[in-house]
Amino acid sequence: MKVYGASSIRNVAVVGHSGAGKTQLASALLYAAGMVNRLGMVDDGTTITDFDEEEVTRKHTLSSSVAFAEWEGRKLNLIDTPGMSNFLSDARAALRVADAALVVVDAVAGVEVQTEKVWNLAAELDLPCLVVLNLLDRERASLDRSLDSLRASFGRTVVPVQLPIGEEKDFRGSVDLLAMKGITFPTDGSGRSTAGEIPDGMGERAEAAREALIELVAEADDALMEKFFEAGTLTQTELEAGLRTATINRHVFPLVCSSAHANVGIQPVLDAIAAYLPSPQDRPFAAVDRQDGEPAAYDAGEDAPAAAFVWKTIADPFAGRITLFRVAAGTLKADSSLHNVTKGAAERLGGLAVMQGKTAHAVEELRSGDLGAVPKLKVTQTNDTFADADAAFTFTPIPFAEPVLSYAIEPKSRGDEEKISTALQRLQEEDPTIRYERDAQTKQLLLSGQGQLHIEVTVAKLKRRFGVEVNLKLPRIPYRETITASTEAHGRHKKQTGGHGQFGDCKIRVEPLPRGKDFDFANEVFGGAIPRQFIPAVEKGIHEAREKGFLAGYPMVDFRVTLYDGQFHSVDSNEMSFKMAGRLAFKDAMSRAKPTLLEPIMSVEVSAPSDFAGDLMGDLNGRRGRIGGMETRGSATLIKAQVPMAEMLTYEQQLTSSTGGRGSYHMEFSHYEEVPTHLHGKIIAEARAERGDEAQDSDE
Repeated sequence: MKVYGASSIRNVAVVGHSGAGKTQLASALLYAAGMVNRLGMVDDGTTITDFDEEEVTRKHTLSSSVAFAEWEGRKLNLIDTPGMSNFLSDARAALRVADAALVVVDAVAGVEVQTEKVWNLAAELDLPCLVVLNLLDRERASLDRSLDSLRASFGRTVVPVQLPIGEEKDFRGSVDLLAMKGITFPTDGSGRSTAGEIPDGMGERAEAAREALIELVAEADDALMEKFFEAGTLTQTELEAGLRTATINRHVFPLVCSSAHANVGIQPVLDAIAAYLPSPQDRPFAAVDRQDGEPAAYDAGEDAPAAAFVWKTIADPFAGRITLFRVAAGTLKADSSLHNVTKGAAERLGGLAVMQGKTAHAVEELRSGDLGAVPKLKVTQTNDTFADADAAFTFTPIPFAEPVLSYAIEPKSRGDEEKISTALQRLQEEDPTIRYERDAQTKQLLLSGQGQLHIEVTVAKLKRRFGVEVNLKLPRIPYRETITASTEAHGRHKKQTGGHGQFGDCKIRVEPLPRGKDFDFANEVFGGAIPRQFIPAVEKGIHEAREKGFLAGYPMVDFRVTLYDGQFHSVDSNEMSFKMAGRLAFKDAMSRAKPTLLEPIMSVEVSAPSDFAGDLMGDLNGRRGRIGGMETRGSATLIKAQVPMAEMLTYEQQLTSSTGGRGSYHMEFSHYEEVPTHLHGKIIAEARAERGDEAQDSDE
C-alpha cells in the first residue's frame, strides 16, 4: 500500500443520529473508491465497519471502527461512530483524532438529538463539519425542510454546495453549485455518475443558491469581501479556495446531498472531503507539557522524532489487545521501539497495520497524521502517548464520561465468579466508560455504565467473547443506621461449663456524633475494674456488632461509645468473654438510643433543553429531591439538586422518555441523611427478607 504524507491525508469522523445512515454511507464511500467489491453488506452479513456480533444482532453501530479509501491521490481515513446516546463517548474519542466531522443528517427527520450532541462535541474541539444530507430518496425527504432545521439549530452558515435533482423516490443526482453542472446517477445502484447541464427548471434556483454560497464565503474573509463588493461576485478560483478556508475555520459548513442506500451522490461526497476538509498539516494535534499540563508545541513534521496518541483499544479474546493510534509526529516504523511516556515504560512495536474494519493490512511505516494499529502491546492503553523517553509533552487525553447507572451482577454459574473480573478488566480497556467494583458494604459486584443499553451490551459481550453469563439486578442501597439519643447500657457474658468458665462485664455510654464521624471509642475505666488487656476486646465486640447493625442489618455509624466501668474474674475472664460482653452492651444500648436509618444522598446535575425544565424539576421533587439551583447554558438548562440514591435507580429511563433523549445527567455521592420515618418499615422489611433475618421487630 502507498505511504501517504500528512498533506494527502483526511481523517474524518462519520457522526450523527442513529438511523441517519452513517454506516451505509461509509460502505458506499468505500465502494465508490473501489476499496470493496460490494455495496453495503459483505459476505458474512456484516458491513465493513459494523462487524461485532452485538452490532450485527442489534443492527446498530455500538463502537467506532476505522476504514480507509484512496481517492484522487489522497487517503481518506473514515471513522464510523455510534449514533446512540449510551455510546456517545466512542464518538467523542473518534472526533478527538479526526481533523473534521462528516455530520450525517436524515433528510426526512432533519436535526435529531444526537445530531445536536455530536455537533456540540465537534464545536468543543473546533472541528470543521461537512454536512451530508442522506436518505434523500425516502418518502417525505426534503432539502428545504432539513435546511430550515439545520439553520435553526446551527445557524445560517450551514449552506448547500449542491441541490438535489428529483425528490423522494425520483432523487437521481445533484447540481454542483461550484461547477454549475448537473450530476446524475443511474437507477441500477452502480453509482456511475454522468455530468451534464443543469436540468430544466432548476437554473434559476441554482443561480440563487450559488449567490448565497458566494456571499457566505466572502463574508468569512476580509480580502474576499472587498473583491465581492468591487466585482459583485468571486472568480471560480477564489470561490473554491475561499470555501476550503472558510470550512476549515468553521465559518461555513457545506452541505452535500446523497442517498447511500441507492448509491446516489457518493462520489461528490468523496470529492468534497478531499477538496474542502483539512489535512493533519492544517490542524496541529493538541499536546500538553508533561510538567505543568499547559498547552505545548512540538515538531509534527515527518522527519521529527516519532510520537503517537492511543485513542482506542480493542479487546479481542483471540488476537489479544489491539491498539489504535494516530501518528502525530515523525514516521512510525514496524519492528521498532518507542517509549510509553504516560506509563513510563518501553514498548516494542511489532507489525504495524491500517484497519479496514476488522481486517488489518500490514504496513512498514506510517507517517505523521495517519491512523494505524498495532497488536499485543504490554502496558499501553487508551489515552497513552508514545514518544521518545525524553519527550517534554504528552497528547491531550480524551475526557471520557463518568458512569450514570449501576447494576449488580451475579454469575449464573459459580465457576464463573473468578472469570468475571478478568473479563470486565479486558472490556474496560476497550471501553473506559465502564466501571466495575465490589461494594464494601453490600458485597455486590457493581457494573456501571452510560445507561441500561450500555450495560446490557457489556453483559452480552461478556457472554459472547468470554463465555461468562451473569444476571443483572438493581443494586442494593447502602443504607446505614445511627442513633438519635444518648443512653447507658450494660453487657454481661457469663458461662459456666465445668472447669474454667467465661466471664466479662462492661458498662458503656453511647451518644450521637455529627454526620460523617463514623465511630469513636473512648476508655474511661479507672481503678482496674477491667484489666487493660481486655479493653480492646470490648471495643472489638462493639465494632463487630455495629457492622451488623440493629434495625435492618446495615452498619451503625456516627456515634461514640465510652467504656466507663465493669467487672472481671481472675480465672474465668478472657478476651472472648469481654468481646461477647461488648456485643451485649451494644444491643442493650440500641434498645434505648432511638436508632434510625440513614440513606445516601446524591448530588445530581441534569442538563436538558429549557422547554423541559419545569417538568424535570417537578419529577425531581417527586423523587424527594431538593432543587439547589438552575443555570441557563445556551438553549439548555442545567438543574442542580440533591436526591436520595434510592430514587435515582430508574432515573435514566425516565429522563430519556420525558425529554426524547435530549436530556443527560451526572450524579455523585454527597452525604448521608435520615430516612423519613414513614419509609422505615418498608426498608427494614425488605432488608430482613433479603437477608433471611427473622429477628423480632425493633422499636422504630
